[in-house]
Amino acid sequence: MPKESIFKKVFNFLFAKLFIINDSAQKIALGVGLGVFSGILPGTGPLIALFLAFIFRANRAAALIGSLLTNTWLSLITFVFAIKVGSAILKLNWHNVFHKAQFLFKDFSFTKFFKLSFSDVFLPVLVGYLAISLILGVFSYLVTLLIIRRRFHGNKTIHP
Repeated sequence: MPKESIFKKVFNFLFAKLFIINDSAQKIALGVGLGVFSGILPGTGPLIALFLAFIFRANRAAALIGSLLTNTWLSLITFVFAIKVGSAILKLNWHNVFHKAQFLFKDFSFTKFFKLSFSDVFLPVLVGYLAISLILGVFSYLVTLLIIRRRFHGNKTIHP
């Protein structure tokens, strides 16, 4: 019997947890999308994912799993990308924003924190994270919806 890869085991586990839920494909996919969206944003995560799922009437279990899959570790990986995206949207030089962020985080002090204006670092980073989160959240929604529809052939409600 061939040995199953760790990736395949994780995928099968997540598939079982996400898709064997008594809910519509749209609600499950929306939950995953909201979870991914909130998980990428620094300082947010599972609680915000559950709150958004409640507000948008999405599947809360799927939102929680989507958030946990992307929470914190992806935020750290996307930090420089968020600076680049936010700077591009705000028409700023990303190198300047990055150097100001480095200045802030190197030997952090409240004096440095208050020397930098909101638009110097925080606004470009926030705009970048929002853009990345929105794009990946929508992408996660669409991919999840596609997987569910292909796997269950358009059933309205997914039953265990």
